[in-house]
This record gives sequence, C-alpha cells and structure tokens, in this order.
Amino acid sequence: MANFLNYSKYYDLLYKDKNYKEETNYITQTLKELNPSVKDILELGSGSGSHAYFLSQNGFSITGIERSQSMVQESLQKEIPNFEPIQADITDFELNQQFDAVISIFHVISYLTNNDSLIDCLQLVHKHLKPKGIFLFDFWYTPAVYSLKPETRIRRLEDESISVVRIAESTIHTQTNVVDVNFEVHIQDKQTLQTQVLKELHPMRHFSIPELELLARLTGFEIVKSEEFLTKSKPSDTTWGVCLILRKK
Repeated sequence: MANFLNYSKYYDLLYKDKNYKEETNYITQTLKELNPSVKDILELGSGSGSHAYFLSQNGFSITGIERSQSMVQESLQKEIPNFEPIQADITDFELNQQFDAVISIFHVISYLTNNDSLIDCLQLVHKHLKPKGIFLFDFWYTPAVYSLKPETRIRRLEDESISVVRIAESTIHTQTNVVDVNFEVHIQDKQTLQTQVLKELHPMRHFSIPELELLARLTGFEIVKSEEFLTKSKPSDTTWGVCLILRKK
C-alpha cells in the first residue's frame, strides 16, 4: 500500500490541480447507470477525503478505509457530511456492513503487488457488497506501461507557507509486473527557509484485463466493462489508467 505517512501533510498541495469533481462525477454517472438507487459507498484508500467530499455533495453516504492515520485525521478536519473514515488496511478490515458499491480511485489497487493481497482485497470487497453490488476501481494498464514507460517526473508547487519539489524516478521489474517509483520530496518553509527532504519507495503493479478477469472470477465477480478512466474510451497501449467495473455474482 501507499506510504503517505511522512508527507500526508503536503498531499493536498501536491494534488491541488487534480480534478476531483470531474472524477467523482464520472464515478457517480457510472454507478447510477448500473444501479440508479445506489446510495451507500465504501471507498478503499480514501486518503484526505477529496473524493468523498464531492461524492457527499452528489448525495452519497461514504465510508472510507485508509491505512494512514495522518490522512484520516486530515479528512476528519474537513468535516465532510455523510463521510466516516476508518483507519485500516484494504486487505484486512471488517465493518459488519454491506454497501451498494465499493470504489477505489487513484490507482490504489496497483499498490497490491502480489496475488495474495489482491485476492484478500477482492474477497473483502465481495463480503462487504450487497447482492449484485458494484466494484469500480482504476489501475495501471500493462500495455501502456510497456509502451509509454514511466518517465522521471518533477512537480513544483507552493502555497503561502511552503514550497514543494517532488522528484519521481521509476524502475521497471518485468518479471513481477511491478514498477518501483522512488519519490524524493523537498519541502521548504518559506519563513525559516529550512528544507526537509523525504524519500519513499512506492511499488506499483500494473495489470492486464485477462489477469484481472481471472482473479475476479475466482473471487465471485463478473466484469461489467473496462474503459479508460474519465474518457470511457476503449483501453489501448496509450491508456495508462484503466477503470474496471465488476459486479458481485
């Protein structure tokens, strides 16, 4: 899973240009097309609550599973209506509740780098879904990873108190379908001019549709459709992020 413990304080700044409203509108439309009465959503990897905020505005009740306690605290400070974040691992939780839909956005599933953890997660999703419930998630798509290849990326952002530079360098492991993303984050306090440097490793797994279809069948799901996240286009070797929609059998 993602290890945002060290720089969760700066997470919203790093992704301030991410269009959470557009993404949640896409999620809302997709879920409503499959189940017009969908109301209760379980979000795996709820982060600092940015998706939950707009999902709440769209009329949903959201329960979030988030591994990072600091992320949970940030989301609680936002006081999002009809949203309950819970600190837990998406491969090991028990809520004694079933939901109309489960979602996992921003490639959270790609942090499950081995089959055991992925199967554990799928089994828990199946357990926590109502009959014929929907599981919607996005992931890194294998054809695009090998076609486009991860590039070194540098992001520079700032607000009134800090400036952040994040460098991401990647190593591809072809035998395991995993890409190691090495983050180096430089955070400077604008008043003191002191700089803190954080380093973290984020292993990311990429998937093909057939392997996910097999794992879905093994855990009691059927594939409803697969498409490019947001655009709904057919996945290709230039589609980095694919959205898969499963239905509980």
